[in-house]
Amino acid sequence: MKSHIQSLLEQTLESFKQQGIVPADFEARIQVDRTKDKSHGDLATNLAMMLTKVAGKNPRELAQLIIDTLPASAFVAKVEIAGPGFINFFINDSALADQLQNAVNDEHLGIKLPTPQTVVVDYSSPNLAKEMHVGHLRSTIIGDSVVRALEFLGHKVIRQNHVGDWGTQFGMLLAYMEELRAKNGEKAQLELSDLENFYRAAKLRFDESAEFATRARQLVVELQSGDEYCNKLWREFNDISLSHCHEVYARLGVSLTRADVHGESAYNADLEQVVKDLDAQGLLTESNGAKVVFQEAFRNKEGEPLPVIIQKADGGYLYATSDLAAMRYRSNVLKADRVLYFVDLRQALHFQQVFSLAKLAKFVREDMSLEHLGFGTMNGEDGRPFKTRSGGVVKLVDLLEEANVRALELVRSKNPDMDENTLAEIARVVGISAVKYADLSKNRTSDYIFSFEQMLSFEGNTAPYLLYAYTRVAGIFKRVTDLDLSQAKIVLEHEKEKDLGNKLAQFGEILSRVVDKGQPHVLCAYLYELAGAFSSFYEACPVLAADNDAQKNSRLLLAQLTARTLQKGLNLLGIETLERM
Repeated sequence: MKSHIQSLLEQTLESFKQQGIVPADFEARIQVDRTKDKSHGDLATNLAMMLTKVAGKNPRELAQLIIDTLPASAFVAKVEIAGPGFINFFINDSALADQLQNAVNDEHLGIKLPTPQTVVVDYSSPNLAKEMHVGHLRSTIIGDSVVRALEFLGHKVIRQNHVGDWGTQFGMLLAYMEELRAKNGEKAQLELSDLENFYRAAKLRFDESAEFATRARQLVVELQSGDEYCNKLWREFNDISLSHCHEVYARLGVSLTRADVHGESAYNADLEQVVKDLDAQGLLTESNGAKVVFQEAFRNKEGEPLPVIIQKADGGYLYATSDLAAMRYRSNVLKADRVLYFVDLRQALHFQQVFSLAKLAKFVREDMSLEHLGFGTMNGEDGRPFKTRSGGVVKLVDLLEEANVRALELVRSKNPDMDENTLAEIARVVGISAVKYADLSKNRTSDYIFSFEQMLSFEGNTAPYLLYAYTRVAGIFKRVTDLDLSQAKIVLEHEKEKDLGNKLAQFGEILSRVVDKGQPHVLCAYLYELAGAFSSFYEACPVLAADNDAQKNSRLLLAQLTARTLQKGLNLLGIETLERM
């Protein structure tokens, strides 16, 4: 509904330009907000006050002119001017009911789908040298939620898991695997079952043995030169590493597959060409033996230009080089309209520089949107990045296991007579959902404090609360036999029916914000408000004990649409629903 009013106002502004009331090149971000006091309408805009200066008219005069110029709409029952020039819109309840009626039988819940785009989403991207840790959680689940919303709205989504599977550390790892095999034969493969210990042992050998370090560096050169022996070892190592990753993805309910892996190694053959192409355009400069690019827009606090290092003095390449090759691939081969990077905020300057350089070097089409959707850190209760009690990095699989154990204790305390298999399944869903929702419900640009106690609470904006809210709505239909709503009509008479209807009608607007800004927390807040609106409706408006069948069936349709919206919303967050808790 909000987007519909915005569209009406955009048409009105365009008419003003044609009439010469405002300049033809005038651009305005039209704001439409929901009113807190329903006596002042359902929606309001301050557009008249925004246009005062450019139109040379007072706000109330402009407000009346806007009202007189607005295109006719069945959704608008009345429009009023308030205060210094606010415009209040009263929504036609009958038209809202019709919109909800259409949503009941529509697989997209009545949402008008946008023009489809090809969107490449770069997310998760762990280093294959180690097991996934808690630092990988945010990129993985925020990216996956936005991917799901994009696909639901009809976009072609290409997932790209840009894993760290290349670089100098692999020489060290391959040298250590080679040593173990010389000692233990094929049994050495078992050592890789614990990647963290394998990496630490390899690093220790690298630091203590000059001979080992020399061999490691030699293996890097051979690997990058395409040596088959090195590549065979490297593929085996990556295969085991990826198995660890995909076990975590499966447990998290993340949609990434092996087919989505397109790591740093995929661009190795193009790195030399990236350097040549930048050089041919006169963009490269030598600095202390390294090949770099300086861009006027990027300077440090002292005003000195900041370089993008393309090739080190020793001939090695950096993240910037492979990122530029990846952008070119995503533009020329994948034909992306948008490329979204879910990487933490500490990399903001890096992405600003390489995005700018990719456009400058014409590695990407001018109309392709490159977007870094950064996120803050997950911190412990001391406000510092989340660590184990001993100060080590927390493995993601260990965090999920503890969530499951705590959820099982919680569910068992509330259902002491439930059988163990059912308890275990409910605990699995609640535990994983609690971890994911606690993260997704926070603004991605903010740091947040990780707390099992808060995320497993049945009160407030949490996964357990919303999972229970869904079971409560769905439970209504378990008490109805021979239900036939095929001829039922939604009628909005009670104030709480209208409130619930208005909230249900917002779903499309919310999903637009999720995909446009990469903000799953907006969807979380909406689902929490929807659950609250249903609770108020259910208390004030008897459903199964309604005054007559028409009213009962209307309210059952509202309940059904609420259940579907809650379930779809949670699904887009990557959260399973339960039929009982």
